[in-house]
Amino acid sequence: MSDTPTVPTVRLGNTGLEISSVILGMMSYGDPTKGSHAWSVGIDDARPFVRRAFDAGITTFDTANVYSAGSSEEITGELLKELAPREEVQVFTKVFNRMRPGRNGAGLSRVAIMHEIDASLTRLGTDYVDLYQIHRFDPLTPVEETMEALHDVVKSGKARYIGASSMWAWQFAEMQHVAERNGWTKFVAMQDQYNLLEREEEREMHPFCAHTGVGVIPWSPLARGKVTRPWDAQGSGSRSDTDEFGKTLYRQDEDANRAIVEAVGQVAEERGASMAQIALAWVAGKSAVAAPIIGATKEHHIDDAVAATAIELNDDEVTRLEQAYTPRVPSGF
Repeated sequence: MSDTPTVPTVRLGNTGLEISSVILGMMSYGDPTKGSHAWSVGIDDARPFVRRAFDAGITTFDTANVYSAGSSEEITGELLKELAPREEVQVFTKVFNRMRPGRNGAGLSRVAIMHEIDASLTRLGTDYVDLYQIHRFDPLTPVEETMEALHDVVKSGKARYIGASSMWAWQFAEMQHVAERNGWTKFVAMQDQYNLLEREEEREMHPFCAHTGVGVIPWSPLARGKVTRPWDAQGSGSRSDTDEFGKTLYRQDEDANRAIVEAVGQVAEERGASMAQIALAWVAGKSAVAAPIIGATKEHHIDDAVAATAIELNDDEVTRLEQAYTPRVPSGF
């Protein structure tokens, strides 16, 4: 076992599901020759990170069918089998993006959902996932069709709960309303982009989630690493050079972003902590947030995430971290 402290347990929203207060995102792990994630690492390189996370008390793992063309799910399933019985880990995956050419190979139609849940379970090597999430909103499929199909997935025992990811708050509210009106399963989680450089979800999505008992599990809580190092040390790497989606993020108001990063550095220095720990503690300290999703390709990524769970920022520190933020057009949808 690692000497790293054990992370606490939290409930996912207003459910009885217990998850770790830090979730390990599995997008970094997969076959780099498959899909669009040329920066992903294979199973042998992934193994020590997943083991270190589990030893530290991280029992919740998030992946998606589209990550490295399904190979992330395969690695997730294989590594988790090495660690613990199925009931001791929580496995989250997603559906929406294109997985095969031709008709019905993407989206949230009944055909796509029913095909993709079975394909994901096969790759994961399990009979069920704890949380099945729609990766984005599908404007081409009736909301009723999607929500009934997801309800049937839950009732079939292939998923315990369902969740959603980045979309407008009105879209999420409409999907919840349709499910409630028809007596179907409602979403219990919202996986959205939330960090010190992207706080637009504070306007509508997070208040709605808090009011209705939906747990928020943010992706990119460290803004693709931009809040983990001094502004002048922002550099390039295999992922930043090839991650086309990532290149679209955090490009608005760089003066404000620089000031925010500098504030993170100042608070970290005063605390004797890393910048990553401070930035993650800020995200985790928000009342709507259940558990942030972190990526890890270096040992200290796990250690920083676990250490952040013990940090409680005071009001002055929070104000200093937040005061330079400026409104911006939401990104990542």
